[in-house]
Amino acid sequence: MLTLDDAPQVPEALLAKYDTAGPRYTSYPTVPAWSAEFGDQAYAGALRTAGASGTPLAVYAHFPYCAAKCFYCGCNALTTSRPETIDRYLDDLERELDLVVAQLGRFHRTAQMHWGGGTPNLLDDRQLARAFQLFVDRFRFTNDVELSVEADPRLVSPEQLRTLRSLGFSRISFGVQDLDRGVQEAIGRLQSPALVRDVCDSARTAGFEGLNIDLIYGLPRQTAETFTRTIEQALALGPDRVACFGYAHLPTQRAHQRVIDEADLPDGAMRASVFQLAVNAFTSAGYAWIGLDHFAKADDPLAVAQREGRLHRNFMGYTTMPAAHLVGVGMSAISDAGGCFAQNEAKLGPWRERIDAGRLATVRGHTLSADDRARQAAILHLMCNLELPYAAVPPGVDDLRQRFAPFVEDGLVEFGEDRLSVTPMGRFFIRNMAMELDAYLPAQAGQGRFSRTV
Repeated sequence: MLTLDDAPQVPEALLAKYDTAGPRYTSYPTVPAWSAEFGDQAYAGALRTAGASGTPLAVYAHFPYCAAKCFYCGCNALTTSRPETIDRYLDDLERELDLVVAQLGRFHRTAQMHWGGGTPNLLDDRQLARAFQLFVDRFRFTNDVELSVEADPRLVSPEQLRTLRSLGFSRISFGVQDLDRGVQEAIGRLQSPALVRDVCDSARTAGFEGLNIDLIYGLPRQTAETFTRTIEQALALGPDRVACFGYAHLPTQRAHQRVIDEADLPDGAMRASVFQLAVNAFTSAGYAWIGLDHFAKADDPLAVAQREGRLHRNFMGYTTMPAAHLVGVGMSAISDAGGCFAQNEAKLGPWRERIDAGRLATVRGHTLSADDRARQAAILHLMCNLELPYAAVPPGVDDLRQRFAPFVEDGLVEFGEDRLSVTPMGRFFIRNMAMELDAYLPAQAGQGRFSRTV
């Protein structure tokens, strides 16, 4: 059995030094920097720009409903047991899609679509088919389109997996989080290892080409020993990709997280240790460590993209397809299109009211400046490639060596002839490094909007 002594150890002094709150940089600028003055008309213009570009886009659809809300959840989710509630949401989604394609143009080439939530597989077979048809009727999928969907293993059946595969979904992500019973009780999500194993086997049998599982470290009652068992059981499933996210405990923003006893949360040192266990275990098993917190088999497209310098990062996480535009639909969905970011209304009632009024559901957004673009490119390069060529340093960062001097002193970064490179130890602090390139961060200090960086 893997033990904590096997994992690469980050000194506790470094953990304490760099343990702060910071963005995950699935966008730059990050959402707190966006403005409510950017509304539906600004987003309409961005969609027209994206449509005129002629380049393929990615689509994200948010399905917010769950059977029950897990205590740890950081997603924009609602609970229901009523099929008619979901039917009404699909009615609203259809009308929102019509508003979007009225600006974007019908049958725009689409290279990637992802369904997230919430729990997309709370939809029954009829609803899944209807939802899929909404997009088929409005977008033109490329021959090599990647269609992916998130799923709760507790709700999956072999029949549903066959339905999803017959629609065209080729990659599925199962929310496993942790397989220890004590941790599951603390987060309100019970699912046995045998259930998860059977679901993964059924997905393979149904013909899914990509099987992803999500794990979370830093959960209540989680220890090195319990997470070791979870990792070993996860490896036995043979997933193509693993996302190992750090739990973000933000009870002031997410009231349901107040159910969690903070005394059960691991301290910073233990939290970092269990993630180091994951890094050691998955890389020892032949998985490539992707960017911040993903792992992929060596022959997986994500690992190939990282080796070839084609890895990209957006609101859907690390991806192989840096589509020029990302269009999001549904409550709280985020778009990156036409040189702008836009976010939909997150609450069901106001989101529906905007659509009822024939308006796009945008409530905030941001138009990228030249400085934003330069910093965005630098942060993406750092987060994806673990290096930053000096030629890519933003014009406003003329004191790079001074900013990164502490990282150099601590052995986290090395300055070379034409670029800085992140060391193996430095990978654990990549978010801290990206923060040094963020022009908006000082104004956001103390807002309590971000999770811990380690």
